[in-house]
Amino acid sequence: MTAAPDALPPLAGLQTARLDWRRDEGGEEAPHSRAFDDVYFSRHDGRAETEHVFIDANRLPERFAAWQGPRPFVIGETGFGTGLNMLCAWACFDAHASPHARLHLVSTEKFPLARDDLARALAAWPDLADRAARLVAQWPEPVAGVHRLWLDDRVTLDLHFGDTTERLERLDGRVDAWFLDGFAPSKNPEMWRPELFAAMATRSRPGATLATFTCAGTVKRGLAAAGFAWRKVPGFGRKREMLAGEIAESPADPRRTATPWFMPPAPRPARHVVVIGAGLAGTTTAAALARRGVAVTLVERETPGAGGSGNRQGALYVKLAAETNAQSRVYLAGLLYSRRWLALLDPERTLWDDCGVLQLATGEREARRQARFLAHHPLPESVVTGVDAGEASARAGVAIESTGLDYPGAGWVRPDLLCERLAATPGITLHRGEVTELTPTARPAHQGEGWTLSLGDGETLAADQVVVATAALANRFAQTEALPLQPIRGQVSAVGLPRGAEVPALSRVVCAGGYVPPAVDGVLCFGATFAPHDTDTTLREADHAANLAELEASLPNFTAALREAGVDLTPEHLDGRVAIRAASPDKTPYAGPVPDTPHWRDAYASLAKDARRIPDTPGAHHPGLWISAAHGSRGLASAPLCAEVIASRICDEPMPLEGALVDHLHPGRRLIRELITGQTNR
Repeated sequence: MTAAPDALPPLAGLQTARLDWRRDEGGEEAPHSRAFDDVYFSRHDGRAETEHVFIDANRLPERFAAWQGPRPFVIGETGFGTGLNMLCAWACFDAHASPHARLHLVSTEKFPLARDDLARALAAWPDLADRAARLVAQWPEPVAGVHRLWLDDRVTLDLHFGDTTERLERLDGRVDAWFLDGFAPSKNPEMWRPELFAAMATRSRPGATLATFTCAGTVKRGLAAAGFAWRKVPGFGRKREMLAGEIAESPADPRRTATPWFMPPAPRPARHVVVIGAGLAGTTTAAALARRGVAVTLVERETPGAGGSGNRQGALYVKLAAETNAQSRVYLAGLLYSRRWLALLDPERTLWDDCGVLQLATGEREARRQARFLAHHPLPESVVTGVDAGEASARAGVAIESTGLDYPGAGWVRPDLLCERLAATPGITLHRGEVTELTPTARPAHQGEGWTLSLGDGETLAADQVVVATAALANRFAQTEALPLQPIRGQVSAVGLPRGAEVPALSRVVCAGGYVPPAVDGVLCFGATFAPHDTDTTLREADHAANLAELEASLPNFTAALREAGVDLTPEHLDGRVAIRAASPDKTPYAGPVPDTPHWRDAYASLAKDARRIPDTPGAHHPGLWISAAHGSRGLASAPLCAEVIASRICDEPMPLEGALVDHLHPGRRLIRELITGQTNR
């Protein structure tokens, strides 16, 4: 395939900001950057400066009051710092916007503050305390990439950690108002480059405004060259002047020159969306749409979580590649997002536990792979760290003989109960039935085209848009049949633990060839088998035996202790469950619009002769048809983030991942690969 226009950097942690705390003019403590020898906000009055420079100069009070669009109003910022600007914008939105309006904040930061420093800096404004607490509670680990936070039901914050210019070049989304902030050009000239202003212009909506505290010549020249019209306006405090401006039209996105097939479909009405399938993929998507005010009908032939998402316990984990690749970046972002999302959804942790996941290296080959991973990916120890056998034993609570990778924030989830909880989200109607056919439907011009869904009992449903989330059955429709999906049978084993006995207890999920989480309600689950192209759902003693053999090989001391405590670990005594998972050929989920396969094969036929011959033709999609599928055994780390990808695109919002990773999830990626390689994978 053609090289990505923006090669992905390694998975890595970021250096947090190094601060001094100095007294401002009112005697209050204020953070000062050691690296840039500059203040984070005016010592004269940081709050008043923010409101003058960014809130008022972008005319936000009147724009919020007038905002009626179905999509959110989007603010972009070039330096998050303490978050004061974003919290002030949020407060302004609450004061002036209608109850149905939504706000989406996008901010970059190369040197994120440590959590304690963030809380300390924001403590200076008691009236922002509730908002600051929401921000601090969700503050992400210092890992390069996009981190989506839900500040409240109407306000979303995407933190793009990394170099500001690079982050904006990778941003998939467009902005209505810019806060051009950061340390002064004289202190941090590396940020205020022509490339920054060009990236801002490309990510602007027509008519987007900007405001900045500086009048430096390099800024004025850079903005003008990128297409912004600027003007001097009165500054704040001792600054006599500052800049405000706007851009009439944004330039074309250069990323789409290299990958026109991934051009997003034009926004369409989304008053009512039908989601087919009530497993993890379907219920997370339905809930993501419902929280945006979309009416959702969730169609399921059985009950929520009845299929592959119906296990008693599932591991919230990832297995990252030794070398950086797009798949690993998606899954790590998904793991970090799922943890924040679950903490908001279920703060009492009745459905999940972030007890940690220990991935064992049970052989020399895996030990070498894990060592390469650690050498190539300097991530924070709070995300993943290597452990020897002794440390692994201490963290797992049982004797372990292998080294491993420990993910302290990962854990386990009750996917069956999670699906039930999500299906009961206000705004979702659960409809029992099986969809057999999808038919595009013409409507009055003001309503746009829609879909008619035919059910097996002869009933029909109408929808503006449709999301297919039926795992291995997702390509059963005429529009989706070109998407290759591999069904995979998996059997989980379970055994009841005797009451009153001194039964050994795991304190972490342990993964090797299979996985075993800490017991819940006196039941220990472990597994699972992996049988591609096997769709039989009958329990098999042979599979129980295979799960037992894997448990004993991975945790021999734990297994022996279970037997000594009187646990009957024989295949005929075990209970269990069989589910059919689905995977794509490249083991990455499908999350995005469904391509019109004949059109793609015709429009991009030239790639078969020369991959450099890229037609200037946007990819055609079945209007208003989407898919979330192929989550395999890691759906707890991928489905919630993929739900955000789909809901964000449907609702015309900035995306929760870098553009290249959104493209990596696109269902049409297989069609392009087939054209270039001449191979077909089904």
